Amino acid sequence: MNENDRYHKWVEWSEKDDAYIGHCPDLITGIHGNDPTRLYAELCDAVDEVIRHFKQEGRPLPPPRIRPMREVG
Repeated sequence: MNENDRYHKWVEWSEKDDAYIGHCPDLITGIHGNDPTRLYAELCDAVDEVIRHFKQEGRPLPPPRIRPMREVG
């Protein structure tokens, strides 16, 4: 698993913004766009950039805290 995969990312429609919003709250506040598929790819690229920046600065990555919901069995 690469480091990007450790962080939960999702795209959802925002009525307020009249656009799709891409989220990865452990690393970035969010990005927006009109095409959800393209936006998810851009979100993954943005997360990769943040991870590279942390590494270049010699800073540890924050632990992933936001997790997708799971069914209780």
